[in-house]
Amino acid sequence: QLTRITDTSAAEARAGKDIQGIPWERLQITRQDYRKARLEQYKNYENFPQSGELMDKLCKQVESSSKYYEFQYNTRIVKPSILHFQLRNLLWATSKHDVYFMSNSTVGHWSSLSHKMTDVLDFSGHVAPAKKHPGCALEGFTGVQVSTLAVNEGLLVAGGFQGELVCKSLGERDVKFCTRTTLSDNAITNAMDIHRSTSGSLRITVSNNDSGVREFDMERFQLLNHFRFNWPVNVSSISSRSHKDFILYLS
Repeated sequence: QLTRITDTSAAEARAGKDIQGIPWERLQITRQDYRKARLEQYKNYENFPQSGELMDKLCKQVESSSKYYEFQYNTRIVKPSILHFQLRNLLWATSKHDVYFMSNSTVGHWSSLSHKMTDVLDFSGHVAPAKKHPGCALEGFTGVQVSTLAVNEGLLVAGGFQGELVCKSLGERDVKFCTRTTLSDNAITNAMDIHRSTSGSLRITVSNNDSGVREFDMERFQLLNHFRFNWPVNVSSISSRSHKDFILYLS
């Protein structure tokens, strides 16, 4: 009964209902106490001790006189799933009304306008491209555990725990491209960035735990660059400039 699928409207939230639909009044702990306990339990995952308190001192405080956003509604029909709390980018909002997310082994799409959910790409079975491209794994992959997503420019790319890279156009049924970015034992794909170069070509930057960052041309489906570092790369992003193709930021 406590996990029954319900929606929370803006009117109900203004009246005091929890936006996630959690009945705190029937539980033996308040929302404030639960949040405090959770923050204390997760302190051992901080890279820098007391980083939250330090940032409060160093960063300019946000003024609360204006609204950054206003709650509209919450639905519990959509159930994203994340295999590990350190995984990132498994949920993408490509517009004000379109959300792409992982749910178990399937990439789903939710429309806030139609309130409908559709399956985009199912990884529970075998995934393979329809056509052969240079450097493409035509045989595809089976049982990919997706570790990160990227959705942009009409393109969806998924990265796996074993260095898998799967590309699909949102307007097409078939998978366009599959490859394994690395054969390293520590091959997990941490993050991906879809972007256009200064020449206008569509590219993907992939960050892996094997200390590598790779850039792929998604029009020719070819590896363009491979940057090597002395540490696993958690995330990278591209900023195009007129005088050079890209600037690479790492963390």
